[in-house]
Amino acid sequence: MITPAFELTQDPDFLTVKIRVPYARASEFDIYFEGEDFKFYAKPYFLRQLTLPGRIVEDGREKASYNTDEGTFTIQLPKEVPGQYFEGLDMLTSLLAPKKSRSAKPLVEEMAASAELSEENEEEFDWEMEQIPYEESPPPLQHPYGFGNLRSGVFQRLQDELSDVIDIKDPDQTPAEERRRKRLAAEAAKFEPDHYLADFFEDEAIKHLLKYKPWWIDAHKKMTALQGESHQEHDSPAFVVFSEEEREQMRKFTNKSYLLDKRSRRHAYLGLIDILLAYCYEICVNEGDKNVESSWNIRKLSATLCWLEVSFSSIHDVLVSFGRRVLCYPLYRHFELVTRAFKDTVMILQLGKAAVLKCLLDIHKIFMESDPAYILNDLFITDYCIWIQKVKSKKLAALCESLQKTTLSKSHMGLELEELEAAAVLVQEEEKALKAAGTVSKQQLLCSESETSDSEESSSTSSSETEGSDSDEQESSTSEDGEINSFQGTLQEERTAPLIDCNGLRQGTDTLAMEVGDGKSKVSLQSTTPPGKLVEELEMQIQSAMRLSEQPEGLATAGCISQEQEENPIAEPDRFSEDAAGKGNFLEVSPKPNPLLFLCSTNEDE
Repeated sequence: MITPAFELTQDPDFLTVKIRVPYARASEFDIYFEGEDFKFYAKPYFLRQLTLPGRIVEDGREKASYNTDEGTFTIQLPKEVPGQYFEGLDMLTSLLAPKKSRSAKPLVEEMAASAELSEENEEEFDWEMEQIPYEESPPPLQHPYGFGNLRSGVFQRLQDELSDVIDIKDPDQTPAEERRRKRLAAEAAKFEPDHYLADFFEDEAIKHLLKYKPWWIDAHKKMTALQGESHQEHDSPAFVVFSEEEREQMRKFTNKSYLLDKRSRRHAYLGLIDILLAYCYEICVNEGDKNVESSWNIRKLSATLCWLEVSFSSIHDVLVSFGRRVLCYPLYRHFELVTRAFKDTVMILQLGKAAVLKCLLDIHKIFMESDPAYILNDLFITDYCIWIQKVKSKKLAALCESLQKTTLSKSHMGLELEELEAAAVLVQEEEKALKAAGTVSKQQLLCSESETSDSEESSSTSSSETEGSDSDEQESSTSEDGEINSFQGTLQEERTAPLIDCNGLRQGTDTLAMEVGDGKSKVSLQSTTPPGKLVEELEMQIQSAMRLSEQPEGLATAGCISQEQEENPIAEPDRFSEDAAGKGNFLEVSPKPNPLLFLCSTNEDE
């Protein structure tokens, strides 16, 4: 027989059961309901028994219909007490009746021995053998773990998968306190200050992740708004919707009851908080998407799953354990992610057990798709999914209130986070100060260089002004004489063609050429002396040229020779040009009409 897919809804007067039976005959079906029991049969589907959270009655108002297109039966059943609210209609596993033994035999009975030992079959007793009293050897030390501490000896059969699922070695032989001690030592060894500080200062990616809003934030806002308007309590199924895949998984679970003592129940609640915290971190950092690291994140951040922790004494211990593991193991290690997971877990618990069940079903699916992690479903998650459906809402609300009142800070982590941050801030400030000092010194150096360049520019400007004033004086003196119309001075280096002075010597560095013809005059000057001296020498040479122009040719030549001897008494000629008679050439006649070329050298030493 096949258990059909079904769902239950309600209004103030009726309970509606919708059953999907696509391959059944609509003409052949049976329905039975009375009190809190409901049964349905339509071959090959059989809904053996539903245990309802409230009582229904058969009074003639019941209705049933069949939709041939969808293949669904819709059955409306009147409530015995109109207006009564049936809690937990989404908890499909708890609604299914538990399986009962079909045997009439008592659960415990005395079994007779199959064969009696006769004295003839007994071996002869050796009276001479030393007798040792029999001592019953104690069983191997077994330390329970799993949901409600109901399991032990599991990992003795699963040694190959052990290292891929949990961090503790040989959990069956490790006491709870030793597990806790080893866990704390492993976390302290794994903590990396550099990684933590890098995420602390470069937190752009963290801020982006914190902006993500999972489904429970919108559901919590709707619940808060509705409670504020009506001031009445509403069950979370009004805000939490299960998918068809999740409903199918709930129908597959075997309904069973758990006999837990007070200590085991307390640990079950604390373990639930630990698992939800790890799940909320996983959803936040992956923004709701699943990947190959999802299973690793959840089981690594939960000490309940990774270390089989059973020694939590309070909610604060759970939060500290989760915070330390967030700062030691995953990719993003920031305390804000711990705070965000804390707030999300509070929201989920406030939404009620339907929201908690939806999260547990998602974890169950993640572990089922991860090869080694399926063991954790058998140890924890499946039992949590069945157990949470039967938990009273008041118990869950009290747990949520206690969690909300618990405080968590960086100082509780035991990793000296505040000291690390303070030291890093001091180092950062020192680096900024050194960088600022280097910038100031660089600016000062640039300012000094700019002042030097400004002074050089001012000196060159003053020199140019001096040249301009000297040229003005030359122009005025030239205009008074009226012999030469204009003079233009330029610097020109003549290295290839030799020039002959009045003494017949080649001048290589300081030359003065004046060309007068057709009413125009050009003056070329090249000198290594300062500009002021060049102007003065140019003025003196122009005056000498003007005087020579009025004298006879012989006197002009003698004057030029005498002037050169006065100015350069120890000048050494580069090359002598002599003719056949051994006499030097003093002047070269220009090929242009009526020009005179006067060559007078200046003192190179000056």
